[in-house]
Amino acid sequence: MSIDALRGFDMFFIMGGAGLLAALAQWFPCDFTVALAEQMDHVEWDGLRHHDTIFPLFLFIAGISFPFSLQKQIEKGKSMTSIYLKILRRGLMLVLLGMIYGGLLNFEFATQRIPSVLGRIGLAWMFTAFIFTATGRKLWPKVAVVPVILIAYWLISAFVRAPGVDPSIDPLTREGNIACYIDRTLLGTHCYKPDYDPEGLFSTIPAICTAMLGMLTGLFVQRSKPTSKTALVLLATGIVFALLGAAWNVIYPINKALWSSSFVLAVAAYSLVMFALFYYIIEVLGWRRWTLFFTVIGMNSITIYLGQRFIRFSYTSEKLFDGFVRLMPEDSQAFFSQAAYIAVCWLFLYVLYRNRIFLKV
Repeated sequence: MSIDALRGFDMFFIMGGAGLLAALAQWFPCDFTVALAEQMDHVEWDGLRHHDTIFPLFLFIAGISFPFSLQKQIEKGKSMTSIYLKILRRGLMLVLLGMIYGGLLNFEFATQRIPSVLGRIGLAWMFTAFIFTATGRKLWPKVAVVPVILIAYWLISAFVRAPGVDPSIDPLTREGNIACYIDRTLLGTHCYKPDYDPEGLFSTIPAICTAMLGMLTGLFVQRSKPTSKTALVLLATGIVFALLGAAWNVIYPINKALWSSSFVLAVAAYSLVMFALFYYIIEVLGWRRWTLFFTVIGMNSITIYLGQRFIRFSYTSEKLFDGFVRLMPEDSQAFFSQAAYIAVCWLFLYVLYRNRIFLKV
């Protein structure tokens, strides 16, 4: 339940929570609300805001779930071949859904964006699941993957400049970075932006570490009892990652677009701290009634992510609540309009939840 609730908390910001907090700052402008609203957008390049944690936290949670899923398949007598095929199918399905989200059905193939958020989740999770499964009960290969990839990616990113650029150009800029160069060269018009793609090819490699850290977390929880000690270990590990990420940031900036090694550590720290909090409250203390709002979202997270692309929830919320919103003071109308949109999305998911309808990939 803590996994579903945390996933729902994460997706809440995609479902309109970010806009709600931004509207709150317009209604009650003060240092706190303005600072909160600023966290609801991505940084332009280097740095970290809350909005930059949503995507990697989702991937981290997907990692946490896998050891439990793998164990269930093994207990059901599934062959390793069928397990590998299921991993492959899920990974490629997410890539396909990501391309559909990006406009595949418009048939504008010359400019169709190939990378995507779902595509990165699919590929990073898939390769990590292969590694996790292939190494069996051996722990050290799973752990070793993380520092090997992060250090290698750092050395390549920081010291291998994009071919053909001026030697004075910093390798960690869009122009000079090798990952951006690979995207420009291989993807061309299929990139999200002309000079790079934030979900590009080379930068998918360190995302494997995000998924692996999630799987190692899931393995630890799977082998532990739901006690305060377990939650404390998760919290302490998160603090250690935060310190390591902050230290690495001095020479290798935290950067979501590049999925830099310091970014991996920083978002792993955030993910571990948040999971420790949800795990302690829900699994250890047993306080579960409050989780319904987030659980409804978390159990159909891909549904609402895709649904907002293809279903006009805004039309329904306007027809149902616009009259009420216009009765509110003008400076609060954006807040209530956003709240109405969230309510419509949530009620849609709640109907699915009550009827046990869940989109599984």
